[in-house]
Amino acid sequence: MLDKIIVGDSIALIKEFPDKFVHAIISDIPYGICYDDWDIIHNNTNTALGGASVAQTEAGNVFKRRGKPLNGWSNSDKKIPLEYQQWCETWAPDWLRVLKPGGSCFIFAGRRYAHRCISALENCGFTFKDMLAWEKETAPHRAQRVSEIYKRRGDEESERKWSGWRVANLRPLFEPVLWFQKPYKTGATLADNILNYEVGAWNEEAMSEYNGRNNFLDEITQSNIIRIATEKSDRGLHETQKPLKLMELLVSLVTTKGAVVLDPFAGSGTTCVAAKNLGRHYIGIEINEKFAQIADERLSQTQMCRPDNDECNNRDFKNNDAHYNIQLRLDSIVG
Repeated sequence: MLDKIIVGDSIALIKEFPDKFVHAIISDIPYGICYDDWDIIHNNTNTALGGASVAQTEAGNVFKRRGKPLNGWSNSDKKIPLEYQQWCETWAPDWLRVLKPGGSCFIFAGRRYAHRCISALENCGFTFKDMLAWEKETAPHRAQRVSEIYKRRGDEESERKWSGWRVANLRPLFEPVLWFQKPYKTGATLADNILNYEVGAWNEEAMSEYNGRNNFLDEITQSNIIRIATEKSDRGLHETQKPLKLMELLVSLVTTKGAVVLDPFAGSGTTCVAAKNLGRHYIGIEINEKFAQIADERLSQTQMCRPDNDECNNRDFKNNDAHYNIQLRLDSIVG
């Protein structure tokens, strides 16, 4: 089970995992905004879904496909946010079960339905710890000019009146990263939980290292705003691929070497590559065989850091090496 990409439906497969097995769950889940076929979580479809409007076609590659407007096409579309929450509630209880007490769960859930994901995980027993903001260096601006709509209609008066106004959203330069924690034993202290399970705290040196590359002041690097740029190597493997350095930050922020990191929606395997880079064990689950193969190929080219590797020790910010050998013995028993 360890250090593998498992092909299949994570909602079903995770039920086979032992209780309190993983130290962290880090995953870029579907956002439910109809980005692609795999991102359609709701039951309300329409013949126009997945196509493109005239304006979108003219805009070119800025628009991938036509989703549902925020106001919906019908009254049944109003149920989409609730359906997304209900979908999250199908897997959240097992995520809680397999996570060690005090362990962290990082979820990329998108701005539109992040609140539904939060409600779902809270309903299943998670504690919502914080919302991190990953600030990107650039993002496409899809807000259409209202004046252009009236221009196509031949309405010159409205075109002049509404010059400088747009529809849709502001430029989406930040992406939320939801931070959940599994509750630890009631009446105990977090310090005791850290000794028992080696999770529950966060690594300030990791924040300074990864978030300080743009020469920010220390009080900014330790904030819940993350500034990590997307590099050329972070593109081309998956439509929603995240930067490797961003995933390395999240892994090193809440786990020590030898810990087990789970990604139930592994995609092209970036979370697992980050874990292996930093000397953690990984488990990735991906339903799409194509992406699972890409993840396997990436991981085959990645060298796992060992406790006696100076480069790894430097990158891992003085984490406890003794845990590595202990975890290996435990893993041989479980898996």
